[in-house]
Order: sequence, then C-alpha cells, then structure tokens
Amino acid sequence: MNILENIKPSGKEKEKLDKIVNNILNKLNSNLIAAKAIPGGSYAKDTWLKGDHDIDVFVLFNKKYDEKNISDVLWKALKKSFLRPKKKIHGSRTYYKIKKGKYIFEIVPVIEINNPEEALNIMDISPLHVDWVNENAKDLKDEIRKIKAFCKAAHCYGAESYIKGFSGYVLEILTIFYGSFDNLVKSAVKWKKKDIIDFKKRNIKILNKSKISPLIVIDPVQKERNAAAALSLEKFNLFKEYCKEYLKNKDEKFFIKEIKIPEDAIVIEVKPVKGREDIVGSKLLKVYDYIKEKLDGDFGVKESFWYWNKKVLLWYVLKEKELKQFKKHYGPSIEDEKNIERFKEKWKNYKVYEENGYVYINIKRKDTEIKPYLKSLFKDDYIKEKVKKIKIKTFPKSL
Repeated sequence: MNILENIKPSGKEKEKLDKIVNNILNKLNSNLIAAKAIPGGSYAKDTWLKGDHDIDVFVLFNKKYDEKNISDVLWKALKKSFLRPKKKIHGSRTYYKIKKGKYIFEIVPVIEINNPEEALNIMDISPLHVDWVNENAKDLKDEIRKIKAFCKAAHCYGAESYIKGFSGYVLEILTIFYGSFDNLVKSAVKWKKKDIIDFKKRNIKILNKSKISPLIVIDPVQKERNAAAALSLEKFNLFKEYCKEYLKNKDEKFFIKEIKIPEDAIVIEVKPVKGREDIVGSKLLKVYDYIKEKLDGDFGVKESFWYWNKKVLLWYVLKEKELKQFKKHYGPSIEDEKNIERFKEKWKNYKVYEENGYVYINIKRKDTEIKPYLKSLFKDDYIKEKVKKIKIKTFPKSL
C-alpha cells in the first residue's frame, strides 16, 4: 500500500507551484518598504497535499509600523504589484485573497516578532508555527501528509467554526509528538476526554476554561494556548472511531475522501447564501442542526451527516416512517394552578391530560408524512434567512 503516490505532490506539481509562488513574492517584495513577503502555511512547511491549491503568504512588517494600518499598507502594495485581490476578508486583522488560475493565495499582514509575547495579534504568531514545524518535523513531512489525508477522508479536518475538527497545525504537532502516522493512530484510539498532549508537561491551569476541548494540545510555541480548542466532541469521537476501523483493515480507502450516504437516508440539497466561508458555513451548520433537532423530536434520527464542497448535502436516517396523527402539546406544571387555568381557557375545546407532572393536550397534526413535513419545515423563517434555496434531493423507497 503506497499511500504517498496518491497524496504527495509530484516533482512537476511542486515545480509549477514554486514558480507561481515566487512570482507572487517577487512582485510583492518589489513594492514593499520595511516589510517582506514570505510563504506560510503548509506550503512553507512542505506538508501540503497533492491538488491543494490554497497558499498562505505572510507579509512581515517592521515593528515601526502601527499594526492597525498594516492592512492598508498591504492593500496599496498589492495594487502597485498589479495583484488584484479577489476578496478583502475582515478577521482579527484584514487580509486578502488573490486568485491565479486554480491557485488561491491568502495574503496576511503580520508584525515580525521573535517570540509570542511580542505579538499584537494572533496572526503575528503564525510564522513562528511554521518555524517550529520545520525545525521539528524534518523527517516527518510525509507522515504529516498521511494524517492530513486521513482526517480529510474522515470528514474531521479543519478548525473552522462549522467543522470543529483538527487544524493542519494540530495534526503537525500530534505527528511530531508521536513520531509517526502509525503511532498517532494507535495512540488516538486510547485517548480519553480531556487528555493532554504537551511536549513539556506543563500545568494545564494556565489555560482559559473556555479553551478546554475533548483533546487538549498545548501549543509548543505558545504555552497558554490549546491549539485544539476548536475541536468538538463529535469530531473527536469520529476520529477515534475512524482510527479503530483503520487498524482493523489498513486499506487505502481510509485516505480517500468520499461521501457515503446510506440507501435509507433522506438527502436534502442546499444552495448557500453568498458571503465569507466561515459565516456561510456556520449558517449551514445551524440549518443542519435545526432540521436534525426537529426530525429527532418527531421521527427519531438514527444517523445523520452534512457535507459541503461544491454542493451542500444534508442527510438523515429516520427511526419512524411517519408520525402519529396526534402530538402532545405540553402546558405548565400541575402545581402551577394559576397558569393551568389560563392553559385550559386557551385550549378550551381540547381535553386536558396529565403526564410526568405536567398538563398536556393532543393536537391533530397537519402533516404526518415526512415529505410534506419537510416541505413545511423548509418554510420556517429560521431556515429561509440562512440559505438561498433548500429542497429534498433524494427520498428512499423505504419511506
């Protein structure tokens, strides 16, 4: 099994990208004063995957600059260099996206620092991450490529708010910590909630409680930071299960990203609104969760997932095929006599029952079958304001 043939960039691909990157850097650097453009991210670390066309560029500004103005200075340099940004992205500091053919460059302004304590913005520390990985992963670049491809195939790659998985940097730290892809996977199946990965065994009390996640990975560059703070319990468990399955059968399929939708799943297709990827992604996640919560409450959900690449697909496997004709509508506690009277007055044409310490009535459902139920649900303002279009794509014969 030679995984690297499928995930490692060929010499030709690397040579082509090097040429394009150098061209961007040369244009930028010829129009910068007391600042320097350098490659960043997985390209600079040489841990990028075949076909990965997103490249980070850091523009290091001298400390003499007011850090509030460096985004504006960079904008002017980009225009002078005839590098027209595709997007201006407003984060903790404004940065820019440039598209060159199939390649997308993120041009990020940072203040040049020698240690994290000097950082004026979280972005300033990113070049130090590159330096640390390059110093500590000299013989592990291909092992890092394996774990990245593995995580992408498991749908748990990315620390964005709508993914809540493992960032590339976290996977680089973990590979260096365990020494190889195999050691990392074998160790992952034994992870327990709130296990700590730390090269120096430092005191976990230095972390902010809001940054505690299922797996705590102390940033080797910034000791007070949990590099895996974005990781959700769902993606933590998903990764562990994926590792268990891989160890049973070490097949190449575990490194190939694909959508496996069960035959008995309802598949919903969504056309997202336009906007910043993280904001659009967060809206899609909310819609997915909202539909899941509604379906689970009425039909029961056995399993579900969502996927966003060029298309957005949500799918759900239900426990029940249709709803009961009536649903229970609960009122106040049986001890709340005042509000019970109000409840009875409001629903005076219904018989009132008691269950588990609360009163309730039976209301006849408008929709008992799943198709009209979903079409009605899609009209909710909560969904309509977050997506451009939503529809049922496939519906299983079993329903």
